[in-house]
Amino acid sequence: MSGVLDALMGAPERALLAAVKVLALFVTAVVVFRLTGRRALAELAPFDFVTAVAVGALIGRTATATDASWLDGAAALITLLLAHLVVVRLRFLPGVRRMADPPPHLLVHDGVVHQPALRRCGLTRHDLDIVLRQHGVTELAAVRLAVFEPNGAISVITHTEPCGPAGGHDPPSPAEPVRGADG
Repeated sequence: MSGVLDALMGAPERALLAAVKVLALFVTAVVVFRLTGRRALAELAPFDFVTAVAVGALIGRTATATDASWLDGAAALITLLLAHLVVVRLRFLPGVRRMADPPPHLLVHDGVVHQPALRRCGLTRHDLDIVLRQHGVTELAAVRLAVFEPNGAISVITHTEPCGPAGGHDPPSPAEPVRGADG
């Protein structure tokens, strides 16, 4: 029974050290995120998601590992976040942008659902209907455009909303990914 109690409770001094390390790592992460910008948590492109998950894993592992100091965790955390910042900055180069950011995909154009685009994005018609309802759309015919964005969100523009700066540009064909002004 003492083995079970030991496994549940552990050594109180190790728990205190873990608490101190996680607090120090939390403060370190907040400071580094503040210095590098909030992008990693604001919009989750694939490289942002990997960074967010890795940050959590690093903080959790370092806090509970008896063989890892705060300095070890902080060095890994800072390296990871700086690498993320480098990718964010390099995304201004077209070749890197194509690798780092998935293209947006046109899901609906003038009330017509593009099934191949839905499949490419891993969405069902039911998933699309849920998103449309969340945007207050009850009739598919009311949708001018629905676009699966690089961060995983779905933008919906209805026929009652202006589309683009000039009030209505034709979107690309559904076979082509939607490109922004810079790509």
